[in-house]
Amino acid sequence: MGSNSRQWSETMKRRLDLDLTAEQIEEAVVDAMVERYRRKGAPAIDGAVEAVRRLAAELPLALASSSHRRVIDAALDGTGLRDAFRAVVSSDEVEHGKPAPDVFVEAAQRLGVGPSDVLVVEDSLNGLKAGQAAGMTTVLVPNHSVPPAPGSDEVADMVLESLAELDLGAIDARPGRRL
Repeated sequence: MGSNSRQWSETMKRRLDLDLTAEQIEEAVVDAMVERYRRKGAPAIDGAVEAVRRLAAELPLALASSSHRRVIDAALDGTGLRDAFRAVVSSDEVEHGKPAPDVFVEAAQRLGVGPSDVLVVEDSLNGLKAGQAAGMTTVLVPNHSVPPAPGSDEVADMVLESLAELDLGAIDARPGRRL
């Protein structure tokens, strides 16, 4: 969780003692994911498409993901959300993946806003840590299919039970407040 493609492909090579280069591993995994999204559709957390559409009507949105750019593109095409984001950044485009703040800092720069004006919506501990390190307000919306690591709710500024709860009122809430 959080590693960019360079990091996870090297980790797979080392941990599994594979007789492939990290680049070959990355290509095989990315190709398989893109093909899966093409055949079966892109996975989405319950309420994600609706929440993004609702918020994009009011605010400039950025997507800052640890996924490979081709996987991000396939997911955006599969969910029909490509037009909802003014900026899209992959951790592969920055020096370090999450929990380093690089991907969020780059996304804010592309939106032309400062860190204190950004609300990071995350479902992982590393993402929350990255948002905090960037000086941004963080909201944890747990993905019940892949629950966040223990302690994630203590790292987040706010915790919501579902994306349906994410609205402009939540965005205007002050850090530290539980919604």
